[in-house]
Amino acid sequence: MNKALLGCLFAISWALPVGAAENNIEKWRSVTIDNDVFVGNDSGYSNGLFISTFEVNYSPSADLENDFWVTPLMWSMPKTSGKFSVNSYSFGQYLNTPSDIKIANPSLEELPYSALLAFSNSYIMITDQSADIATLQLGVVGPMALGKSVQKLVHGILGANEPQGWDTQINNEVVFEFNRGHSRRIFTTENDNLDILLNGQVSLGTIQSSAAIGTFFRYGENLIRSYPTTLLATTRISNPIAVDGWNVFTGIRVGYMFNNIALDGNTFRDSRSIDYKHTYVGFSAGFAYAWQNLAVTFAYNDLNLITPNDTPDVLAQLTQFGTISFSWPL
Repeated sequence: MNKALLGCLFAISWALPVGAAENNIEKWRSVTIDNDVFVGNDSGYSNGLFISTFEVNYSPSADLENDFWVTPLMWSMPKTSGKFSVNSYSFGQYLNTPSDIKIANPSLEELPYSALLAFSNSYIMITDQSADIATLQLGVVGPMALGKSVQKLVHGILGANEPQGWDTQINNEVVFEFNRGHSRRIFTTENDNLDILLNGQVSLGTIQSSAAIGTFFRYGENLIRSYPTTLLATTRISNPIAVDGWNVFTGIRVGYMFNNIALDGNTFRDSRSIDYKHTYVGFSAGFAYAWQNLAVTFAYNDLNLITPNDTPDVLAQLTQFGTISFSWPL
C-alpha cells in the first residue's frame, strides 16, 4: 500500500472519536482486511482495508446518543433507550478490478476498475433480543480514491502482475450511502450457546441502494453480547465480533440491488458499467474468537449475483472474497 495513504489511514483512524473516559464506556478498535486471494482468486473485488473504532455505552439515556452523521435516520430508530448502544467510526479503501489486470483496455463486458475511499459512522441500539443500526458512509471514487497507486505498489511488493487498466477506471465523484438495519433473536437455547437471528437491511445512496432480509445461525459462547455485530456482516467495513467467548456462524440473505457504483459506474457522469441481475442470494460463514485483549474473526462471503448468460463469471469475481478482522480494547 502507498506509504502516504497507509499513514493517512492510521492517523485518521487514531483521530476518530472514541468518546469520553467514563466507567460505563468501553472502547474498541479494529482492523479489517478483505481480499479475494483468501478464496484463491485475484480479480474482481481485489482488496479492502478499513480501520474502525467502537464506543460501547452500557448506560444509554432515553435521548439517543448518536453522532450528527446519522441524524437523518434517527426518526426510524426505536424511541426508547436500549440496554446499551454503540457508536462506530471507520475509514478505509477498497478496490475492484476486471478479471485480467494485464490488459490495458479491458472489454466493456468486464467489471470496471474502481476504488472507494470512505468514512462511515454507525449507531447501534441494543436490547436483549433485538438491535437496530443506522449508518452513513461518505467518500470519493475515481482517481482521487488512489486505487491505482495502491494496487501498483502492493503488487510490486508481492511480485504480482502489475495492473495495466487503471486509466479506464470510473471518474472522480463524491458518493454516499445511508443504511438502516434490524436484527432480532428469534430462537436461543437456555444456556445461550445456540441462536438464530433474523436480519433485515435497507440502503439508499450513490454507493449502493438495496433491500435484503436474511438469517444467521450461530453456535458458541456468550452469544447474547455479540449478536448485534452480525449487522456489520453485510458491509466490507467490519465482521461479526466475539465478546468474551467464541462462535462459528453461517448466514444467508436474499435481496434486490437497485444500484451499485462498482457495477453501474458514475451516477452523474458517463463511465464504464456492466449489466447484472439485480436480485441476489448472499452467503457468509466464518468464526470469531475472543481472548481477553484480542478478538479475531475470519469469514468467507459470496454475494452470488448472477449476470446475463454471456458473462456468467464476472460478478462472481466481484462478490467472492475472504475477510479477516482483528479487534482489541483501548
